[in-house]
Amino acid sequence: VQLQACGGGLVQAGGSLRLSCAASGFTFDYYAIGWFRQVPGREREGVSCISSNGDSTFHTHSVKGRFTISRDNAKNTVYLQLNNLKPGDTGVYYCAASYRDSQLCTVIVGQMDYWGKGTLVTVSS
Repeated sequence: VQLQACGGGLVQAGGSLRLSCAASGFTFDYYAIGWFRQVPGREREGVSCISSNGDSTFHTHSVKGRFTISRDNAKNTVYLQLNNLKPGDTGVYYCAASYRDSQLCTVIVGQMDYWGKGTLVTVSS
């Protein structure tokens, strides 16, 4: 099982990034995918998630209207579009997979089955 997040980088406030999460080693179509972020000294925070069939999405309040999550099941990949970035968005972003009903997704850390290594997003003011 592998989840590989990429697309992070250094960007100025107001800028954009597109993160990708490529999955392998499990039946991707059966898993909801969540994006999380973490900064040193703080707990990992759920940011966004998308159901296995792509019909349901969730964004935490602080990113709603700025981030968009999508998935391409043919490519076993989930994307997180980050727009109008703020310094508070800085952190290591992780993607994770959770086996659940096709209409549901979760950003609860303890409910995720598989985790990938993170990609660093740094937003300068």
